[in-house]
Amino acid sequence: MASDFDWVYTLMDSSRVSTFLISILLIVYGSFRSLNLEQQSALANGEKDGRTDKEKKNSKGNEGSSAQTDVDAFQAMCLPVGASISLLVMFFFFDSMQTMFAACTAIIASIALAFLLLPMCQYFMRPCSNSATLSRLSSLPLCGRFSAPELVSFALSVSIVFVWTLTGHWLLMDALGMGLCVAFIALVRLPSLKVSTLLLTGLLLYDVFWVFFSSYIFNSNVMVRVATRSADNPMRALARRLNVDNNMINDAPKLSLPGKLVFPSIKTSGQYSMLGLGDIVMPGLLLCFVLRFDAHKKLQLKNGECGIPGPASSLDRVKYFHCALIGYFLGLLTATVSSELFKAAQPALLYLVPFTLLPLLVMAYLKGDLRRMWTGIDLLHPNITSPSKHIDV
Repeated sequence: MASDFDWVYTLMDSSRVSTFLISILLIVYGSFRSLNLEQQSALANGEKDGRTDKEKKNSKGNEGSSAQTDVDAFQAMCLPVGASISLLVMFFFFDSMQTMFAACTAIIASIALAFLLLPMCQYFMRPCSNSATLSRLSSLPLCGRFSAPELVSFALSVSIVFVWTLTGHWLLMDALGMGLCVAFIALVRLPSLKVSTLLLTGLLLYDVFWVFFSSYIFNSNVMVRVATRSADNPMRALARRLNVDNNMINDAPKLSLPGKLVFPSIKTSGQYSMLGLGDIVMPGLLLCFVLRFDAHKKLQLKNGECGIPGPASSLDRVKYFHCALIGYFLGLLTATVSSELFKAAQPALLYLVPFTLLPLLVMAYLKGDLRRMWTGIDLLHPNITSPSKHIDV
């Protein structure tokens, strides 16, 4: 009888707890980082609008548009198709292209990890921000418009990637995966609930098909096989091409690409918990959108755009972000229980999408925000009149 409930104890294993905590922290941090970037961009645009034409012309080289990118409805529908094509390419041609996959992943992960480390570098380098040495460093011709903290964070990320290629350690791979998650959540925006629904529904179907039904067509679980394969180390390939004889480089292990987070169990040797980056990033984009919407509503109330507010009900006190975050936790918990009960890989989005999206739709309908969330909001220009602006909230 006790063995029938062993799965309950596995939920409290260190690998499972780490998966829950890290995935939630990445979503929360990435969402607030995105909101901060957007508010900074809005502030910069407001200051720019108040300048004279001469000042705008003089500062044109020093200011850029926001680095964030919006996903439209067409892109949301095409993304599952593109992901399927990429999955098939990796499934059929992984052996011949594995070095290229590893090298491209290392380059992209270096940039993403530098983005993750940047706030830490800015914090610790703040006392030295007026240093003449740092000022000269950030003004070098090769550095361009990069600040000293940006250069330091990039140097740190390149160092971590280099050590990862030599050791293949799971902890460094997780660090690269965390950087990719935060960068994607912070720099890619879903402009409306409509686009969010299209994207998450398409990815849910994509996840279910490639996990449950791909084995009937390709005689193998395509998703699991691609996720668990290791690539040839690009350092060894480069050393062979350059005829470099170095024992450390020649003994460099194969690399498990950072398309997932892996957390080994402290108690049970050889047991680990694995969660794909897409299972963090895609629901994270939805939570990032609802966090922006919460901030938009708060700004409206602060500016008195909604008139005299009535007494707040218990439902009005619940933020959309909190609702979606609780739903994500419950969805991840359900996916974990299912994987333990069925002893097989589960498409996490099958549980994460309904647990996050459906409560948001119901809550938005009850609070009267559904039409405005469905069509989208513009946090950068909150004073622009839109067709849904006068809906009661």
